[in-house]
Amino acid sequence: MEKKEKFISVIKEHKKIIFKICSSYCRHIDERKDLEQEILLQLWHSFPKYDGRVKISTWIYKIALYTAISFYRDNEKHKKNHVAIDETVISLSDEETNQTEEIRFLYHCIRQLNELDKALILLYLEEHPYKEIAQIIGITETNVATKLSRIKKHLKEQFNNQ
Repeated sequence: MEKKEKFISVIKEHKKIIFKICSSYCRHIDERKDLEQEILLQLWHSFPKYDGRVKISTWIYKIALYTAISFYRDNEKHKKNHVAIDETVISLSDEETNQTEEIRFLYHCIRQLNELDKALILLYLEEHPYKEIAQIIGITETNVATKLSRIKKHLKEQFNNQ
């Protein structure tokens, strides 16, 4: 299988990861599309370096989360390097229409978190083990557990006050 076809296959198989990250880091559809393109671009550039030492989903999460976190830190650079991605490769809008009201509210609450907390809760919701979350984020397992406990408490309060 050619590199491009393999890449498209991997992205289609894991597009929900990208959707969740884009939905959590961006409020508006235009911002989500920009972030989606940036994530896809970074994944494409990094794809030849993927060596299989970690699961492909872990690799995608790591790149997508770092891209999302830096997306706002260097917005001017992002605008200058904007690359159009063919929407037939991946379309995230279908995922958004299938969400319940509770899920939309959860994404709203997650968007209010800081960048690190967003990354942590997304990985937790995907049921990644603390050890894997620690590897992706670059913090200790103990720190993951502590931070997740605080985030969950905060999100529960928001749902109770809804």
